[in-house]
Amino acid sequence: MSDFPSTKFERGKIFAKTGLQVGKNYASHYLKSITSKNGSKSSLHKKNAEDLFREFTRLKGTALKIAQSFSIDNGFLPDEFSEVMTKAQYSVPPINRALVRSIIKRELGAYPEMIFKSFDTNAIAAASIGQVHKAVLKSGETAAVKIQYPGVRDTISTDLALARTIFRQIVSDSEQMDIYLEEIRNTLLKETDYIEEGKSIDRFHTRFASETVTTPRWIPEFSTERVLTMTFIEGIHLQEFLDQNPSKEERDHFGQQLWDFFHNQVEDRGEVHADTHPGNFLFTNDGKLGVIDFGCVKEFPDEFFTDYLRLLPTHLLRNEKEIKELYLRLDVIKGDPETDKKEKLFYDFCKNYGFTFAMPYAEDSFDFGDTEYRDLIREYTKNAPVSNEPRGNKHFIYTTRVHLGLYHFLMKLGAEVKTSSSRNIVEKLLQ
Repeated sequence: MSDFPSTKFERGKIFAKTGLQVGKNYASHYLKSITSKNGSKSSLHKKNAEDLFREFTRLKGTALKIAQSFSIDNGFLPDEFSEVMTKAQYSVPPINRALVRSIIKRELGAYPEMIFKSFDTNAIAAASIGQVHKAVLKSGETAAVKIQYPGVRDTISTDLALARTIFRQIVSDSEQMDIYLEEIRNTLLKETDYIEEGKSIDRFHTRFASETVTTPRWIPEFSTERVLTMTFIEGIHLQEFLDQNPSKEERDHFGQQLWDFFHNQVEDRGEVHADTHPGNFLFTNDGKLGVIDFGCVKEFPDEFFTDYLRLLPTHLLRNEKEIKELYLRLDVIKGDPETDKKEKLFYDFCKNYGFTFAMPYAEDSFDFGDTEYRDLIREYTKNAPVSNEPRGNKHFIYTTRVHLGLYHFLMKLGAEVKTSSSRNIVEKLLQ
């Protein structure tokens, strides 16, 4: 029997239960607030986030991808939600071994022991839409085999419709949220096609495999839309690396590689690896940055991406006129801040946050280990003036996921990176 609830009825029951629990939590908080001085709003948000995460973990699939999309602070969910939802990036229980074997047989035509020289039925990683197993091909080459949870693609539309009813209790602008969810839906349809991911693996390998970056190679003969086989990259994730108490030189080395990988994609102006979280990167023994997951890659419209990049130099120069024009084009503000107090409040906040975000590009090097900078970024996120109102073009979902994810990664790594060449890349593209 499957431990993945794939039918509309099964998943609907879980969503319904989750929505009722969130509503109950807010109702209980309101009752406490009028009968006593207890009842922290922060603890309420955390309780709701934990309830959502627990049930979304049971759902896996689209539900967890939604959680991932909001796991990095985007400015319209309470901070406590982001903290809890970040667990969606790595804390997911795997499906059972018998189901793994049956999926392999259905997709590849035989059980794994017949196809591979060896196949570890214990997953080495389990995420939102699939889990990864280590195998050895009959040629002797080590491979990573990603297996998609059954029925994931079929649940996308249903899950998004059900999730919409839950998020409407948290987010004030449901129309804008619908636009975001549709963008997530389109991305998920591509992300759940492992043939497409295999092609992305090959494209990124051609573009970026080098003396500093290593990426897997796709093995199409052992891949289908639901099973993806690629060469295996040996390395450790961020937390394992930090647990080894690395030197500043080692931290700076890998931080520079991550920084350069991001900006080389910007300079290339092609697809961007749009999922910058620690589970998708490895540090190898020979000092390379390993990039291992290419399910979520994005090619942004040129007009949007140019405006997004233009935000960096315009904030550094404090060019108020162009900042305002960019904010209007990118839907960051919805009216004239000179005549609308609400828009003025939001404009001033974003302008100063934007300057803070652009600070790494102001000097020739920048220390992401600076706790004052980390606290400053955190405080801006926590104190957004419209904390539950979606703002910005739909593509911000993924540019924020990439760029702010990069900052969070480097801050946790505590790396100091050279930034002058990347500043030149951005400025050159805007000429």
